[in-house]
Amino acid sequence: MAVVCILLSFTLLALSSAVYEDQVGKFDWRQQYVGKIKFASLDAFQASKKLIVATEKNVIAALNSRNGDLLWRHVDKGTPEGAIDTMLTYGQDAVIVSGGGRLLRSWETNIGGLNWETSLEAGSFQMASLVGAQGMVRYVAVLKKGVLSLHYLSNGHQKWVEHLPESETVQYQLVYSYGKGVVYALGVVPQSHIDIVTFSVEDGEITKQVRVATPWMTTLNGACGVIDQGLLVCADKGTWSLYTLSLETEQQMKEIPLQSLDFEFTADTELRIFTTQPNPAAASKAQFFLQLSPSHFTLLQYRDELFSPLRDFHQAALVSFATVGEKTVVAVLHCKNELVQPSGSSESVAEQPSAQGAVLCPNQTYSINLYSAETGRRLLETTITLNLDYGGAIPEQLYIQVFLKKDDSVGYRALVQTEDHTLLFLQQPGKILWSREESLAEVVTMEMVDLPLTGAQAELEGEFGKKADGLLGMFLKRLSSQFILLQSWTAYLWKMFYDARKPRSQIKNEIHIDTLARDEFNLQKMMVMVTASGKLFGIESSSGTILWKQYLQNVHPGSSFKLVVQRTTAHFPHPPQCTLLVKDKESGLSSLYVFNPIFGKWSQVTPPVLMRPILQSLLLPVMDHDYAKVLLLIDDEHRVTAFPATKKVLQQLEEVASAVFFYLVDAEQGQLTGFRLQKDLTTEKMWDVTIPTDLQRITCVKGKRANEHVHSQGRVMGDRSVLYKYLNPNLLAVVTESTDMHPERTFIGIYLFDGVTGRIIHSSVQRKAKGPVHIVHSENWVVYQYWNTKSRRNELTVLELFEGTEQYNTTAFSSLDRPHMPHILQQSYIFPSAISAMEVTITERGITSRHILLGLPSGAVFSLPKALLDPRRPEIPTEYTREENLIPYSPDLQIHAERFINYNQTVSRVRGIYTAPSGLESTCLVVAYGLDIYQTRVYPSKQFDVLKDDYDYILISSVLFGLVFATMITKRLAQVKLLNRAWR
Repeated sequence: MAVVCILLSFTLLALSSAVYEDQVGKFDWRQQYVGKIKFASLDAFQASKKLIVATEKNVIAALNSRNGDLLWRHVDKGTPEGAIDTMLTYGQDAVIVSGGGRLLRSWETNIGGLNWETSLEAGSFQMASLVGAQGMVRYVAVLKKGVLSLHYLSNGHQKWVEHLPESETVQYQLVYSYGKGVVYALGVVPQSHIDIVTFSVEDGEITKQVRVATPWMTTLNGACGVIDQGLLVCADKGTWSLYTLSLETEQQMKEIPLQSLDFEFTADTELRIFTTQPNPAAASKAQFFLQLSPSHFTLLQYRDELFSPLRDFHQAALVSFATVGEKTVVAVLHCKNELVQPSGSSESVAEQPSAQGAVLCPNQTYSINLYSAETGRRLLETTITLNLDYGGAIPEQLYIQVFLKKDDSVGYRALVQTEDHTLLFLQQPGKILWSREESLAEVVTMEMVDLPLTGAQAELEGEFGKKADGLLGMFLKRLSSQFILLQSWTAYLWKMFYDARKPRSQIKNEIHIDTLARDEFNLQKMMVMVTASGKLFGIESSSGTILWKQYLQNVHPGSSFKLVVQRTTAHFPHPPQCTLLVKDKESGLSSLYVFNPIFGKWSQVTPPVLMRPILQSLLLPVMDHDYAKVLLLIDDEHRVTAFPATKKVLQQLEEVASAVFFYLVDAEQGQLTGFRLQKDLTTEKMWDVTIPTDLQRITCVKGKRANEHVHSQGRVMGDRSVLYKYLNPNLLAVVTESTDMHPERTFIGIYLFDGVTGRIIHSSVQRKAKGPVHIVHSENWVVYQYWNTKSRRNELTVLELFEGTEQYNTTAFSSLDRPHMPHILQQSYIFPSAISAMEVTITERGITSRHILLGLPSGAVFSLPKALLDPRRPEIPTEYTREENLIPYSPDLQIHAERFINYNQTVSRVRGIYTAPSGLESTCLVVAYGLDIYQTRVYPSKQFDVLKDDYDYILISSVLFGLVFATMITKRLAQVKLLNRAWR
């Protein structure tokens, strides 16, 4: 009976944590993203309300062209199996090839429904194209390394599939059709020849096969295109010539020297060709772009077997074709000042036709103009001015939505994507209709910073002044502080009265960066987020409003980031200070960026120049005279650099050097090494542990959070004795995985090291288990998750460390003085789902019970009480365990929907969970980030320090007033009674 009562109580506890309907969106918010755009399609009419995009995050979505909101979104696998290879749009259908040519799908673009899906033949994907017949687009042709297949556009059924001749030696890269009942497949043998194979649309029969000698050609991608009535045009940088070949009639290339067109060549000349085919059932346009350099494009036209330049575009960054009705226009984005080519910008543009080259614009002001494709003349009143003064991001892609106005003139809107993954949707004369920060789909690290005090709060902090001011000065200071507080209180009352007279819809709760101030319970914070593209964001936590952003231009893809808060807002009037350490993946060199996390401004403090690769960084509690914590940086030669390195800091480091220990991890060599800091900022090697890399590799090293507080030193057991926790702040949890991935021989290892002495506290091996392993380390316990290959299930294992019933040192913990090993309890549980991310809740004082937050692949964030992962849960309850309220052991952990802290606000591809304490001990702030960002509050022990929303203030006030009134009456009656008694 007692067991049933305990289980029932925990069920009711789970139910009580559910979200009520009126609380949805009150303390939480979600922002959804799609990632960096890979392909985009814009409807060619003014009333269109959607943009179809496919992104590098394997997402296809429709955006509202009015405000940029998501209309619908489909997220594929995050692995290469879900990668989108190409997107073709026709009418209300969007055809996607994904997974390296594995799947062919068609989506209905209005509601995002799946029309059909079909599997494709094996082989490396090369290209896909729409095929028309009798003036209608009816088929989709898919070209792979060895086969060409034709599918019906209406249902995806395969019409025919044919193997390509000599596919082992010929690299087929181009497929083309223009409504003549045939499909052309073009392949190249580098520096030898090209093969042109003609297939019949009806039955797939090879009707013609031509081999043309091209000893100068290495690839078709970017260097060739088809224009006009099946004319292949190729550009060769080596011979400075254009080559033409009719796919129908000719069998030999015709050479046209570019000198005959009066083109000038420079050292950065790179020839690219960009063509357009507005209707797949008709021939391509006779006009095409020839790119001569990253900022030089020429619009050429083919007529009467001759090429003629229509217009030269210097200082052009991006070009794009667009067609509406019978009109084809050219959009050119160029800088208003002289362009500067960035160093190392030789990026290939074969897969991204609109990303022609990266160029720098000194004043960050660009303009977009429309030109007629037939004549090259500029269309009047079609200029859009774009100012990117908020950062040094360069436009990378340009898409145009053209439409016909009532006077039959051409109007347009432009979709621009910059290198920092920002999407801008523009209309004339330069108004930004909306923007989306898609780099937030790749958040790599973040921190939460307390907001600064208000003027009134700052006055309250220094209300009594300083002793040096004297007694009169301190008194006057207090009077002025009280007067300022009275003014702010009067202004607050007036604002409440003024807002109460307005309708609720007219009350604006806009958040401005200049008026940010800490709230009463410190629930509103500044979220500083760092993205993989090298962009920093300052986001207000209660609403998700982006208050500032900074872009780091010199950050390369794959760089690693570490963000530390060196000075908080607690040290008024000194501004808060954050430092970002960026490590380049290729060179291994690091750089420091120092900024104000509240306003996003770069600090006046000059960080040191790091000449050697940084292996470890350590934030010490030592502060300089401006209350900035010291950041220690250890390079590959084990030399230490301190930042800031003032005289006072160096003196403090000399005093505490003997107590500063750190460790280095070399996963490739399987080594963990411990060091101690010397007074001259050199290092001394203290210990070394080697894990054999032929059997296992180090995948994760997890320590405890520096801001974690532990309230209880032990646990009271059923016999009234105390079981003391092993609270080692230097404890490291090291996870290893076997190099042999055979299901029968795979294993994972867990090692607990003391980071000061290198002592192995505990080691265990989970056989027939594999990763990825997710782990959390808090207080005296470690929880990790893995996949059991034998039972084919996910399991959670908890390790809990105790000193015993007697505490060795009651005042302080020292790793150098620990003669006894801790007692370790371990227990495993079955979890019915995979886990994408794991974190533990944290509060200001550590009084609130801990919950483990699990990010699931379904997009849910599950809150699991630590009490369910107690290794002391008994199989058979006893009187003592009932007294201790231990839950009887059950290996299965159930997923209850009531424990989802994000209810139906799913977070796609959860990559990390961040927790931060608030001013309320009961409340923990949670941010889950992945493809989306979700922020909320959790209450692991309920809101024991906050009155409920339905608290009856009137009743308690009535009772208080009644008691006061009764006390006054009773006092009067007692006085009368005493007086009467005295007169007797």
